[in-house]
Amino acid sequence: MPLQKLQFRPGVNRESTTLANEGGWFESDKVRFRSGSAEKIGGWVADTGTSNATLAPPTGSFWGVCRSLWNWITLSSYNLLGVGTNLKFYIQNSTGGTFYDVTPLRVTTAAGDVTFAATNGSTTLTVTDAAHGAQAGDFVTYSGAIALSTQTYTASAATDKITFTTALTNGTTLQLFTTGTAPAGLAIATTYYVVNSDTPTASCKLSLTSGGVAIDITGAGTGTQTFALTTGITATVLNKEYQVVAVTSNNVYTITSTVAANASDTGNGGGATVGAYQITTGSATSTTSVGWGAGGWGGITTGYTSTGWGSPAPAGVGFGTQLRLWSQSNYGQDLIFNPRGGGLYYWAVNANPNIFDRGTLLTTGDTPDICNFVMVSDASRFVIGFGVNDYGSATQNPLLIRWSDQEDYTQWTPAVTNQAGSYTLSHGSQIVSAIQSRQEILVWTDAALYSMQYLGAPYVWGFQILADNLSIASQNAVASANNVVYWMGVDKFYMYSGRVETLPCTLRSYVYNDINMSQASQFFAGTNEGFNEVWWYYCSSTSTTIDKYVVYNYLERVWYYGTLARTAWMDSPLRTEPMATTYGNQLVYHETGVDDGTTNPPSAITAYVQSADFDIGDGHNFGFVWRLIPDVTFDGSTVTAPTLDFTVRPRQFPGSNYGDSNNPEVISSISYAGQRTYNVQQFTEQVYVRIRGRQMAFKVSSDTLGTAWQLGVPRIEVRPDGRR
Repeated sequence: MPLQKLQFRPGVNRESTTLANEGGWFESDKVRFRSGSAEKIGGWVADTGTSNATLAPPTGSFWGVCRSLWNWITLSSYNLLGVGTNLKFYIQNSTGGTFYDVTPLRVTTAAGDVTFAATNGSTTLTVTDAAHGAQAGDFVTYSGAIALSTQTYTASAATDKITFTTALTNGTTLQLFTTGTAPAGLAIATTYYVVNSDTPTASCKLSLTSGGVAIDITGAGTGTQTFALTTGITATVLNKEYQVVAVTSNNVYTITSTVAANASDTGNGGGATVGAYQITTGSATSTTSVGWGAGGWGGITTGYTSTGWGSPAPAGVGFGTQLRLWSQSNYGQDLIFNPRGGGLYYWAVNANPNIFDRGTLLTTGDTPDICNFVMVSDASRFVIGFGVNDYGSATQNPLLIRWSDQEDYTQWTPAVTNQAGSYTLSHGSQIVSAIQSRQEILVWTDAALYSMQYLGAPYVWGFQILADNLSIASQNAVASANNVVYWMGVDKFYMYSGRVETLPCTLRSYVYNDINMSQASQFFAGTNEGFNEVWWYYCSSTSTTIDKYVVYNYLERVWYYGTLARTAWMDSPLRTEPMATTYGNQLVYHETGVDDGTTNPPSAITAYVQSADFDIGDGHNFGFVWRLIPDVTFDGSTVTAPTLDFTVRPRQFPGSNYGDSNNPEVISSISYAGQRTYNVQQFTEQVYVRIRGRQMAFKVSSDTLGTAWQLGVPRIEVRPDGRR
């Protein structure tokens, strides 16, 4: 019989059975369609930047799961990236640059409010701070503390000896402190060694070197003289950033020291310790129920307070216990950012480009105290808060929109002399998201879509409803490409190009039959403009973390899907490649190379696409395939002999399992190690197989390093082979 082309419609269709979709593709992973042909997606590499904090993250470049990225350029041409995680907020200075921790502070204590207690041999430190307001996972930085081994002493000019409250052995190292002047001949904050120890009297002399010459003390000094050992819980150990491990009461919590305490660590850190607490951390996953008796029997835990059956959830639950989502937008070269359910924060560029100050809470001019989403309008530069508290009220109205005066983020009080104002939407129960579009801002509630347009004084902003009885899956499930807005609903996909339409999807049943909507807040969308794609990442039905994606190619109007764990995405023209973040707390650049560069050494990306079943003469006879002629290009590969697997999978009936398959390899006969593209491809010319079935599926796959490929039109030689 003549050769039969294996040519399939572009895109993946799971809306019918494998046989009903004959002539199309049915499965895919890490494969896209370009110009109608299937090809492996590009690889990714990790950004090389590291955190500037002394408390280094356990993995990756930053603390926490990133949920928000925002890229902008300063007036000095610095390429900045805002990174909002469930634990902190960072700004990265340029590709591969440092991730600066600019997390705002919630409160800074007065000197002496914080004290410590240690247990010999343990790294756990108990911290006492009345009404600290912290919860487990929060971060705090201490300053002004002295070592826990601090004790008093007296100095004698006559004998050159120091007398301690407890005896010290020769070779012990210590530093001196004083509330007045140090004994003449000695200096504070200098490391000394004990020599000539007189154990019965707890007196000794001091030297600058171990076993060295004793120092001549010529005066006793004034004030209270103290010393601290340079081992155990020293001032250096205490005066830095820590993460709260557990909260035991309103006034007490624990942290973990980098060194274990010793028997001399009996002090409390002195009377001048200051604690600077960062804003409350958030959750990396969603809490599924909120309200009266939220949580299971025994309830949920917020810090140290538990609530359960018969108890109302704490006021404001959602900030600090719900999934932490950020919104951010640059105000000129500065940044305004907001944790969902929290306040508005402002970060200003420092005159010194090497200094990145912490963000500060905006409090003046009736600035909203509670906000679910913030943006800076392109039209006339207003700061707009969505789902905020009203003027003079501490209660959040989830349908209220407020905006600042034009070009003044500090003035939110409406007056005849400014353009500050507010508007309450009427459809839905809360505002979910908003996005800048052409000549308008689109605002989603959980039931409707609104258009928000700038009118000028006196109304300032006008609102009209574009569609009702629709949905949006989450705050970040929307993306804009080519002046068309696409978003994921709770049961289908939508698009807006001047009117709201359902977006036809050949994967709708596949996606929504295997999705965990209790974690919908994690879902997010992003564009890959170089390939005309909109990507949605979501959790499968058995996962509480992002593990799947679905892609719409708006140029070719086709869909495909796969598995990949990402937490945020941004395709910015200010950086060369699309950016994403991982659960390993890394920033990665996609469409770079052909392998997974987050591992060292890089690892291969497993990619495949499989067709729906095709048959011979409607399956009346068995077909016998004995020869396959490949057609593929390996352009873009980086190894000497890139390899691709071709598989023909037979079965007898639509309800049968696939039978034994041959998996011939197609290997390039030209090297891509030094040259990435060739005008004439050379690879395995033909392969011989023995496949028999009434219907068959065709699969192309790769799992080797350095391999890139695009499928052409392979052919098979098949002949009828009887009816049974």
